[in-house]
Amino acid sequence: MVNKSKTLVAIITAGLLWCVNCAALALDIKDDAPTTYTVKKNDTLWDIARLFLDKPWLWPDLWRNNTQIMNPHLIYPGDVLVLRYVDGEPVMDVVRDKPRITLSPDVERTTKPSPISLLPWSVIEPYIQHHEILDPGKYKILPHLLGDKNASMRFVDDDLVMSRRSGRARDQYRVIRKQSKIEDLDGNTLGVQVHHIANATMVEDRAAGEWLVKIEGTNSEAKRGDKLLYGEPKIAGDMTLQAATEEQRGFIVGNLHQHQLLGKYDVVIVDLGESDIQPGTVMGIYQQGPTIIDGDEPKYLSESKVVVSVFDDGSTVEQPALKVGELVIFSTFTHASYGIITRAADVVKTGNIVAQP
Repeated sequence: MVNKSKTLVAIITAGLLWCVNCAALALDIKDDAPTTYTVKKNDTLWDIARLFLDKPWLWPDLWRNNTQIMNPHLIYPGDVLVLRYVDGEPVMDVVRDKPRITLSPDVERTTKPSPISLLPWSVIEPYIQHHEILDPGKYKILPHLLGDKNASMRFVDDDLVMSRRSGRARDQYRVIRKQSKIEDLDGNTLGVQVHHIANATMVEDRAAGEWLVKIEGTNSEAKRGDKLLYGEPKIAGDMTLQAATEEQRGFIVGNLHQHQLLGKYDVVIVDLGESDIQPGTVMGIYQQGPTIIDGDEPKYLSESKVVVSVFDDGSTVEQPALKVGELVIFSTFTHASYGIITRAADVVKTGNIVAQP
């Protein structure tokens, strides 16, 4: 099997990946960008950045000459954004109402609004709360549900269920179910994709090697073999927009929708882990066509039963990787990460390259 990671490095080294280091380019404002914009409650920072920029990940650069703004990612509903030019360079200002003070005989309270989110929270929240990728070794040793006194196959709220004992008993667990094994394009295992099914409360820790737990907060019915995972789900922290670097490149290796063809706001899995990438990183999505064998009758190398004949000149043509969209990483795990597609000019597929936007 061809090592696709090495192939990617060769492609980029040869200059066939048509992308640029955006930080080195002048900041281009869209021709139809507004001169003023009032931030609304349901706006996202990404949507607002795209109003002004074709490359919204360069949003912080639009504020670089404004020393009054410490964090351009903290924008609030009601803020008025004002675009102006200084010595020909675009600069963003913000007109912000002072926090409202409520006075009463006993209390003085300052009401501070919450900043708008970077990405559409309603889209990514379920994937942060109910999905994650575990290391295979960790998943394998987790305790699992066995059954109940009624010989039930499925369990709902308030059911008391026996579980295999593993490690020190905890008060609360999440009940999870394996969805799939995540592999890179070379077949190496990156982790186990799991789904949060329900919660479980410890009722009795038995010396014989079993636990008795109470099922609660079911998102769907639990069943025998579902695992118990201790710990709260990841909480989405503050994310700062940043373009991927030249070294940050990989592939889309799956998605959470079981779709063959993907588009805007679909969530994908990339083969870059928490040591490779950070939440808030913007990546371009690129589609590279198959290698072509040149000759009297050019053929794709991927075609079945391709035989190079004496009439072929033996040369191969590597197609360029063409940009088809963008994504933003929002959750990272040991060897893989989740990203949300924020723009798709064409269909996005497993195997697409992710690299500098």
